[in-house]
Amino acid sequence: MADVADRDVGESGAGEEAPSTWAGRFKVVGPGLVMAATGVGAGDMVSSLAAGTSFGTTLLWAILAGVLIKFTLTEGIGRWYMASGQTIVEGWHSLGRLASGYFVVYLLLATFVFGAAGPSASALAVTAMFPGVLPLWAWAVIHGFVFGFVLLIIGRYGLFELIMKVFVGLLFITVVGLAILLTPGLGELALGTVPRVPEGSLLNVLAVIGGVGGTFTLASYPYWARERGWRSSPWIPTMRVDLGVGYAITGLFMVAMLVIGAEFLFGTGRAISGDEGLLAVSDPLGERFGSVAKWMFLIGFWSATTSSILGAWNGSAHVFSDCVRVFREAPDDEAERYLGEKSPYFRGFLVFMTFPPMFLLFLGQPVLLVIIYAALGTLFFPFLAATLLWLLNRRVAPEYRNRIFSNVLLGASVLLFVVLGANELLGIV
Repeated sequence: MADVADRDVGESGAGEEAPSTWAGRFKVVGPGLVMAATGVGAGDMVSSLAAGTSFGTTLLWAILAGVLIKFTLTEGIGRWYMASGQTIVEGWHSLGRLASGYFVVYLLLATFVFGAAGPSASALAVTAMFPGVLPLWAWAVIHGFVFGFVLLIIGRYGLFELIMKVFVGLLFITVVGLAILLTPGLGELALGTVPRVPEGSLLNVLAVIGGVGGTFTLASYPYWARERGWRSSPWIPTMRVDLGVGYAITGLFMVAMLVIGAEFLFGTGRAISGDEGLLAVSDPLGERFGSVAKWMFLIGFWSATTSSILGAWNGSAHVFSDCVRVFREAPDDEAERYLGEKSPYFRGFLVFMTFPPMFLLFLGQPVLLVIIYAALGTLFFPFLAATLLWLLNRRVAPEYRNRIFSNVLLGASVLLFVVLGANELLGIV
């Protein structure tokens, strides 16, 4: 990808050499935190809380496995970009128009559904906090317009990253704080790191592994890294540290939700299914631990869903702009017309994600929208893992190709997400 003009003067990495020390790499961490805030959404919280409710902390290992798989996928996308100089969209296009066309169709479908599903999930949280003030659809419209459109139209990457870091802080204080309040035994948590699949838990295991850390937004990471100036192979070690921090935080959030389910609901016979069931936990949680615990839970849920709106809108608009550039075969000297937050294609896609999906809000089925979005996500992961296997073993210099461990994880990801996808689709049908 051709370099475009730097947009955030003074942003770490822009025009600088890649840091060569661990301290220097940790100092510029940022896009990984954006990934963490984007990837932990309603579906992730439901899957981990439901697993804790049904099986205690037994499936903690599945969260760790999911973190490792999603790290491998995102690291592969970032390594491809920095080692080849091409975006993942260009990589798919090099495999043929069928590959890139498949992704574009998936992106349009997934973002259209998420354009309603994301704001609906945030609206569920606000409705629970302020019952009777506004109908759910009105809260959803407000969230989509303010967090998905206005903040991204008027803002630049520096502001966007700052807001996402604030959301990470809110999630840490509320979700992790609540898990600490419930004081799980460390020995019990340690036992959960041993891989076990209790009877009847296979689908929960798959859901937890697949639910870690986002779907199509994984493809957004190189664009956020580009905004920081990380555009060549010397930045690969920094990118790995950045992603390591981001996915460690993602795993921490999901473990916290597992603990909440295990300590509060395990053995009670209650079930968690969908976002409404998740929010129904807040009342009994408040009765047992007080109103502070209830509000911590609701604010944490709202933070997770609303940060996903910001991240998904921003990331998918970057990816769509690049799709337009690649399909038009624009020369490098015209790249600035397509890439970046001032691009008419970036802003046009924000309009697409914000306004047409609002018609879906009047269906009155917020949980169904989230389920459909999750099912669509499973159509992306096998495609992503399979194409990364090809690109990172054949299309980059030998020193940047996959090692055996990466190939094994990517191959396992293909099988895992095919099984998970089939289950999700059969569940809808």
